Amino acid sequence: MNEMSPLARPRQRKPDWIRVKVPGGTAFGETKAMMRRLNLNTVCEEAACPNIGECWTKKHATVMILGDTCTRACAFCNVKTGMPRAVDPLEPQHTADAAAELGLEHIVITSVDRDDLPDGGASQFVKVIEALRRTTPNTTIEILTPDFRNKTQAAVESIVAARPDVYNHNLETVPRLYPTIRPGARYYASLRLLESVKRHDPSIFTKSGVMLGLGEERLEVHQVMDDMRSAEIDFLTMGQYLQPTPRHAKVMDFVTPAVFDAYAAIARAKGFLLVASSPLTRSSYHAGDDFARLRAAREAKLAQR
Repeated sequence: MNEMSPLARPRQRKPDWIRVKVPGGTAFGETKAMMRRLNLNTVCEEAACPNIGECWTKKHATVMILGDTCTRACAFCNVKTGMPRAVDPLEPQHTADAAAELGLEHIVITSVDRDDLPDGGASQFVKVIEALRRTTPNTTIEILTPDFRNKTQAAVESIVAARPDVYNHNLETVPRLYPTIRPGARYYASLRLLESVKRHDPSIFTKSGVMLGLGEERLEVHQVMDDMRSAEIDFLTMGQYLQPTPRHAKVMDFVTPAVFDAYAAIARAKGFLLVASSPLTRSSYHAGDDFARLRAAREAKLAQR
């Protein structure tokens, strides 16, 4: 029996455990107004994150640099695709100003793919990190980068030299599904990127995430965990894939909270310092709290030696 393509399944109704409150309230509105005033994009909005109501009400937001237009067209992602505009030279300082205004102890910076740029946009990540260090020196910095296709080594070296506290790059799914879900990327290239971060600076925490519900098999997920641990990735996030629009890849399965818990137990046994695994887990969801736990886990591990 042939498996149905993830692009051809009828849309499923969300189960109760995946439902979230409609965003709103004073703090939510203030966060949105500030982002517009500083001309900043957020992955919270562009990727239609289900946690935006909770996070923005707490004045937590993930800034998406290098514009709002991606040069890739991944089947799971809601960020618009096309020819991006010129890089905004004010974006690094505006990002730092937003962190200061929000009083962030921890900030997550991500970006669109910019295959049109000679360095894939790596220099803008460096400028943002430098602006944050100048403006809010006590804010810990987590970056979530693209794969910098064909420019990986130089891009990683420049960003690692700027010393973010956490370097995140998501594998997104199992290798078998890359041709349909993440056609512009290569699974092993993404693994090597994360491996190279650790090779250049072992003190930087590395992090990666996968989406479940795209048709992956259990043993394939276990293999991804093993691959991540071979690359010395510290922190694994696992969340439910949600179809943002009818033209995107369909949800093959709504994975139950119990299955997410079982995956988390297996991941911990494989040696990750930290695991976040639930239907609503996203790369930057509760990132500040998770960073504190990540640091504590490393200290506890070092104390045992």
